[in-house]
Amino acid sequence: MDTHIERDVRADALTVYRLAAAVEEWPRILPHYRFVRVLDVISERTRAVEMAARRDVLGTVGFPLRWTAVQSVDPDEPRIAFEHIAGVTRGMHVTWSFDTVPSHGVRVRIRHVFQPHWPVPEIALRLIVGEYFVNGVARRTLRTLAALAEATPTAAAH
Repeated sequence: MDTHIERDVRADALTVYRLAAAVEEWPRILPHYRFVRVLDVISERTRAVEMAARRDVLGTVGFPLRWTAVQSVDPDEPRIAFEHIAGVTRGMHVTWSFDTVPSHGVRVRIRHVFQPHWPVPEIALRLIVGEYFVNGVARRTLRTLAALAEATPTAAAH
């Protein structure tokens, strides 16, 4: 499975990057995140995190999701990467990229690449895991982070 979503955000790349990189703050600012725990600080730019979110189905009823990942950040690029190291999605690679778009702000792209270690038909992987769960949560995350970034004072210049 190789899937992505993207969104143009009327803010500077660094503002959006900082919101996205600070995953420990996500449960406070993203209503669908239940918790994020920093398990280990490996280096200044790399850490292990345990994350839990909810994929809403109807109102506040949803599927609980949980995974452990190594998060690598690069503010110079800017870029954020996750490698899922535990949970059902072990082996998933996630990349957040932030590309400046003249007169628009920044195009944020979240790409998920996953070949599970458990047997699943490709169509189910793409539609259920990729589109429904992964992109469903990622869309809500990106939509909310974009709104927060656009509401910051630095976003007014764009």
